[in-house]
Amino acid sequence: MTTAKKLQELLDLDSAPVALKFQATPPAGVRRVDAAAPSGCTYWKLAAEGRTFYTEAQDHYNCPIGSYTHGIDLPPERAKELPDVLGVMFGLGYLRQEEVPGIPRREGAFGVAVYAPLADATFDPDVVLVRGNAKQMMLLSEAAQAAGVSGDDGLMGRPTCAAVPQALRTQSAVASLGCIGNRIYTGLADDELYFAIPGKHLGAIVEKLASIVSANQTLESYHRGRLQTIGST
Repeated sequence: MTTAKKLQELLDLDSAPVALKFQATPPAGVRRVDAAAPSGCTYWKLAAEGRTFYTEAQDHYNCPIGSYTHGIDLPPERAKELPDVLGVMFGLGYLRQEEVPGIPRREGAFGVAVYAPLADATFDPDVVLVRGNAKQMMLLSEAAQAAGVSGDDGLMGRPTCAAVPQALRTQSAVASLGCIGNRIYTGLADDELYFAIPGKHLGAIVEKLASIVSANQTLESYHRGRLQTIGST
């Protein structure tokens, strides 16, 4: 059984995990995305739905925040869009100016980003993005901790796309609560969140996941038995 299939089956995921890789040039045999999306995280949704493609820098220009986190500089004619968006967020009290320097940003030149369902990926991903409910992410977090690659930053908040550079920078697994933009563009449900896994640690985490899932099933029976014996208050 492949790692992707194990991950999907152990967690009973409704959404396929997504493989993401940054590289200098387009991969052979992979088409560029058909049209620029309204957000960078929209590409996660497309890949989860079964599409394999790559994006160039200009395919991310519609999303100033996503461009920033992915290390893409907007062209001069669109450069004002990032401060404009940030200005709205400041004005709403949604974000403080002093928070901006702390938002993770991918380092290095942006060539292309390659996306695929993890099960179909013919490349070694830099980051694997897993979408699921709180219990599924609990199990995945416990597996990452057991594998020794759990981050110390706790749950990340806005923006969701910052989980990608954070996972790249720390080479640790990152849990993200998502943000309202991501929930609109990807259809993320109210009870769903993300887990970003550095590609090189995926195998170790999935290996631990099997025992973590089994342990939780046993512990669930144990705690239910205690509840029946002791009673609830």
